[in-house]
Amino acid sequence: MDNQITSENVGSHHNRRSESQVLDIYPLSCYYFGSKEATPLKNETLYDRVLRMKANYDAYGMRNCVAAVIVVELFKHPHLLLLQVNNSIFKLPGGRLRPGESDIDCLKRKLSSKLSAGENGRGPEWEVGECLGMWWKPDFETLQYPYLPPNITRPKECTKLFLVKLPPSRRFIVPKNFKLLAVPLCEIHDNHKAYGPIVSGVPQLLSKFSFNVVES
Repeated sequence: MDNQITSENVGSHHNRRSESQVLDIYPLSCYYFGSKEATPLKNETLYDRVLRMKANYDAYGMRNCVAAVIVVELFKHPHLLLLQVNNSIFKLPGGRLRPGESDIDCLKRKLSSKLSAGENGRGPEWEVGECLGMWWKPDFETLQYPYLPPNITRPKECTKLFLVKLPPSRRFIVPKNFKLLAVPLCEIHDNHKAYGPIVSGVPQLLSKFSFNVVES
């Protein structure tokens, strides 16, 4: 009986893996990393930021943002590409939509400006895939949730996370006041303190994929 259960479990596990989506990823060594002059950053207090967000909300409504989930391979393990700002905050590449701009167009624009600075469109097109998840800000404070609370009818911000698939090679050119880091999923998972709720939740969003490392 025990052997029969074990055999069924193995077969069931194999079927689940065959039904999962396969994501091709390439070794980190396939990519070139460079830098350019620093990008000016907003030097504002939390109070000033809240005032700015309230003014933008009154003018344009809910703030819509997009972020890229980009995975590479290093040491036989999937790594997530993160931007580190001023040697402190970790964030996914992305940003805020312009009025009338689509999610995909915004993400391609932000990736080109933040990860391919100075390339002037000479690099390969960004391949934006499916939306993996959404995070909401019920108010102008910093807390974000992976759901919209039922008592909130006028959320202040929505951030959508999109899978971005890399080609076999690409140049990454990042402003000098940013660092582009490849961080292992095992380190990010559930590590809210270091990476915040959005980034630390990415490994769970990626759990539906089977990673296929394409050797260079």
